[in-house]
Amino acid sequence: MTDTARILNRIPYAGFLGLRADASDQGDRVVMPFADHLIGNPMLPALHGGSTAALLEITAIALVAVRYPRPRLPKPINVTVSYLRSGRPRDTHASAQIRRAGRRVLHVTAEAWQDQGADPIATLNAHFLLGQDA
Repeated sequence: MTDTARILNRIPYAGFLGLRADASDQGDRVVMPFADHLIGNPMLPALHGGSTAALLEITAIALVAVRYPRPRLPKPINVTVSYLRSGRPRDTHASAQIRRAGRRVLHVTAEAWQDQGADPIATLNAHFLLGQDA
């Protein structure tokens, strides 16, 4: 089990979404397999924006928790999600990168895509507070 998979197991909502660490994982890729309960607009059909945002946020949390291990998971300070296009009813992939790291606060970006990484469906910009050591 990878470090990312261990972190995902600590987050109950990740289990509800069915999130799993990517097999070709570098430590920061997560897959959300398609499931009917993830549909927000059945007329299109399109993924619910909340499930897409949760995928991005949990991917970012997992990356920070793997790179900066603490007893508690990192706490989001602010999260901004930009929806670039509708997510289709298929598997969605996400990866995150730490852009700046201070002693207690980190700036993280993440992207979600379905077919190609160069064609994201949503992006995330967030700041996280590292958990306390004790």
